Amino acid sequence: MPTIDTLSPHASSLRPAAMSCAREADAQRKAAGTIALANAWRAGALLLDGGQKLTCERFSPGRPARPELISPKLVRQRSMQTAAGRAAMMHALTHIEFNAINLALDAIWRFDGMPPAYYADWLNVAAEEALHFSLLENHLHALGWRYGDFPAHNSLWEMAEKTASDVLARMALVPRTLEARGLDASPRMRAKLAQAGDLAAAEILDIILRDEIGHVAIGNRWYRFLCAQRTLDPVETYSKLALQYKAPVLRGPFNVDARRAAGFTDAELAALNKPYGEPG
Repeated sequence: MPTIDTLSPHASSLRPAAMSCAREADAQRKAAGTIALANAWRAGALLLDGGQKLTCERFSPGRPARPELISPKLVRQRSMQTAAGRAAMMHALTHIEFNAINLALDAIWRFDGMPPAYYADWLNVAAEEALHFSLLENHLHALGWRYGDFPAHNSLWEMAEKTASDVLARMALVPRTLEARGLDASPRMRAKLAQAGDLAAAEILDIILRDEIGHVAIGNRWYRFLCAQRTLDPVETYSKLALQYKAPVLRGPFNVDARRAAGFTDAELAALNKPYGEPG
């Protein structure tokens, strides 16, 4: 298993080390290195320079040669009643968690000037996403497949690229939008997997849903912090950002209980059923 020392020439500093982990192309090494990074932070072995500006023109995280990345419209829908269909579902989830590691690491290294708790929060998220990736990948192996055996899309990272210049937009449109969609979809996916007899996969989704509620809550926390800092109304600002950055239109059914547990207010929940830009 790699240690943080093998992954970064700046191992004593959290944010450069997070960038180094994000650059790692090998999926297993990225996951293990991210967990090692979190452990080093908890052990007090890393310093934090939140004011340090780390710039990298057109940064792209490391990724393996496979899976092939295609348009979301071309991702084939498969029946959950077949072994290949269930494997394709697990592969899609594995790919989401791989991207989620990169997103959390990116939130750490890219945005300077945030409070120390912000970086600690996103490092914890990164480590949990790495664990999710490993759980899903191991289960995919048990089904006879590997990460990379199915094509995938890159929508999550594309939104990260769009919001690379503004931490407020990133908090609004990645954890509170794209990742929150997972709260809505998870119960239906779990039910399908359990109905198909894959109880091990259903148990993994229980772990992921529990942790993702916390991840979305962290997005909510820092989005509201930034709105307060800039004297902005959270509901109105979200609608404006969603329009500006062309966020996907949210469609129900919504997991209201999970969203409420993740910190969405009644006003935000009510706005889910309204088009972006429509007054409350």
